[in-house]
Amino acid sequence: MSEAAPPNNPTNNNEQPLAAPVMPAKSGGGVSGAVAVLALLIGAGGAGLGGWGLWQLREMQAGELAQSSRFDEALSGQMDALKQSERSITGRLSQFPVRTELEERWRTMAMLESGQEKLVQRLDKLTGASREDWRLAEAEYLLRLANLRLSAMQDINSAQRLLEAADGILREQDDPASFPVRQVLARSLETLRSLTPPDRIGLFLSLGALREQAAQLKPLAPIYEQEQAPVVADRWQQWWEKISRFVRVDLHAGQDIRPLLSGQNLAQVRLTLALALEQAQWAVLNASPEVYRQALQQAQGVLAGQFNPEHPQSTALGKRLTELSRQPVALQMPDLSSTVSALQSYLQRRQTQRDEAEAAATSTKKEGARQ
Repeated sequence: MSEAAPPNNPTNNNEQPLAAPVMPAKSGGGVSGAVAVLALLIGAGGAGLGGWGLWQLREMQAGELAQSSRFDEALSGQMDALKQSERSITGRLSQFPVRTELEERWRTMAMLESGQEKLVQRLDKLTGASREDWRLAEAEYLLRLANLRLSAMQDINSAQRLLEAADGILREQDDPASFPVRQVLARSLETLRSLTPPDRIGLFLSLGALREQAAQLKPLAPIYEQEQAPVVADRWQQWWEKISRFVRVDLHAGQDIRPLLSGQNLAQVRLTLALALEQAQWAVLNASPEVYRQALQQAQGVLAGQFNPEHPQSTALGKRLTELSRQPVALQMPDLSSTVSALQSYLQRRQTQRDEAEAAATSTKKEGARQ
């Protein structure tokens, strides 16, 4: 287009040098505009990239801030948990005993362990014992129990049955070495069989029945109850009736004159007699012959001194008291200590023989191992 323009305007030859630079100017402005547009686009792209980078940077900073806050919260929670654990551990440590107390407990534990070891050894020794050893230990217990029954309760029947049971155990052993023990045991059995045990229950009940009879005894001189007498016209007769209630005439001057018992004195005498019989009952239950005899003597004295001996009831009561005073309330019990000692000696010899046999077997094993 720049080359076709001059022929159309021939008169403008002088302006051709000016027109030539104008056209290139237009062509150079388009390139620069393109460059400017390109630069603008590049700048816009760079600005966009910078904005996007700035946005990414801000996002990263926000994430870091959030992560940092979460980390701080977690760290704070952990610190609180650690403080709580520290307080809990401190509280538990404060509950622990001091060193001296711990040492005392350690010593106590050592003593308990030592005692436990001894018990275990003893248990092993007992469990290793045979059935015969257990039966012999039972026989020893029966003998001790029989001796206690005789000494404390004077129970002859129970002691006899216990001795018979112990003799049965020794008979089951069928050991000739137990012959001396059975011999002593047979002597004790025959001694018990020869004794007649007192009937304490019967004596106690009999004394109780006599206490009931003592409450109905009549005094030395009977008390007369005046009946409804007819009307007596004579004043002298009326006066004599009143006086006769208080005056008694005793025609037996050679006998001792004793005062008559009034109602209160009679109650006291009956109470004294009842107490004497109660004391005799106590002596029967406790096997005390001295107290028993003294109580019955006291009862007989009260009966003879304060009550009418000619009255049938008083006579029967005095006769019964005399019979009961002859009844034994206690016997001389045999001592079974010799029997218990004989059995213990037998058990000791048996154990010694066993220990010697075990020692011999152990020495034999050691010699065989050396060879």
